[in-house]
Amino acid sequence: MTRRLALVSGHFPPSNLVGAQRARLWSRYLPEFGWDPIVVTGDPAQYEERPDPDLERLVAPGLRIVRARTLSTHPVRLVGDIGIRSFAGCYRALRAMARAGEIDFVMVTIPSNFLAPVGRLVHLRTGLPFGIDYQDPWVTPWTGEERRFSRAWASNCLAELLEPWSVRDAALITAMAPGYVAGMLARNPEVAARSELAYMPMGTAPEDYELVSSLGRAPFLFDPADGRLHMIYAGALLPAGLVVLDAFLAGLQRLQQTAPHLAARLRVHFVGTGSSPDDANGHRVLPRARAAGVEEMVDEHPHRIGYVDTLNHLMHSNAVLVLGSTEPHYTPSKVFQAMLSERPVFALLHRDSTAVSMIRSARVGEVLALTEAELPAPDTVAQALRDFLDRPSYQRALVDRSVFEGYSARESTRLFAEALDRACARTVRS
Repeated sequence: MTRRLALVSGHFPPSNLVGAQRARLWSRYLPEFGWDPIVVTGDPAQYEERPDPDLERLVAPGLRIVRARTLSTHPVRLVGDIGIRSFAGCYRALRAMARAGEIDFVMVTIPSNFLAPVGRLVHLRTGLPFGIDYQDPWVTPWTGEERRFSRAWASNCLAELLEPWSVRDAALITAMAPGYVAGMLARNPEVAARSELAYMPMGTAPEDYELVSSLGRAPFLFDPADGRLHMIYAGALLPAGLVVLDAFLAGLQRLQQTAPHLAARLRVHFVGTGSSPDDANGHRVLPRARAAGVEEMVDEHPHRIGYVDTLNHLMHSNAVLVLGSTEPHYTPSKVFQAMLSERPVFALLHRDSTAVSMIRSARVGEVLALTEAELPAPDTVAQALRDFLDRPSYQRALVDRSVFEGYSARESTRLFAEALDRACARTVRS
């Protein structure tokens, strides 16, 4: 018997934010595993980021999408977070569907974190079971480095109040990896005891690349035929990833000294790494590259480009750069894009990140492992880059593509559907 799932995501195509991808990929494959998805999301007319219309071509045909009423940021921007602005609209839509018997389960995928309470609120009003999917941790440890009474400080304080309420009574908690919810479960042991727990990565989707290839677009950030070696990093930089970036830049500086002719050909492009998604002047990499003395090797396009354009640039590059963070749980979603790009991958990742084994077992590139206390030395990074760039062409014959299936979006969805089944069985028993 097919059951019906309300999949709540603040962003959904045409949004190109990474938070939109979890719901897009799950909703594509869920019908294969006995679940009929209905996506409940914000109104794209009220998104602040630039839309990516091509991304809508990657949404499952016939998918029912409920675009909930979302408060505008014009003429006065009181708050930007889409979860806050669409909360009331999503709640009303979910409550109506629940009372009409149209859905059997509510799953909220965060971010936006401030949508998380809507699942429990619907549960309290209608009795419908609910779950929360963590694409990132919600509450982060206070390091003391952030300014008190800043926006980040206030957001974290609010998270500390909202998270315990939101996860209470959850039938299901899922995450990209166990580390994403370890802190929450430690703070809320009753959730660990009573909820179904499951973990699955974002996953790779070959269909995405098939669409990009069919479009036949030329990249606009660089010319693949100019004789340079173009390496591209696409995605945000987390605070805990800045020291990893600095280690990479120090390696570039050492490469200049030890292999100047190779360094002169290398151009590293950073895309979407700015201080905000749409600020064309919010450079965060270039100042650090300038301080490291490698500004001429680095190009930064700080604001995001569309998801389809991102994949297109990966496919036209000579190599893909993946930088992780000093947090062991962090598995960059960009790893999955890199693995399917058919470009060799150069990565600096925490040794405990699941992405390390993904890249190595698939034999798609080079990984330099790091820990919180020890980053690769400049000489190590430079030598690894030198060896890597001596053979930058994609070695298709060496790649173990069977590994991809284990990390595919379809496999991720299968694990999710099984977790939904177990959560529903628990609910019936209790």
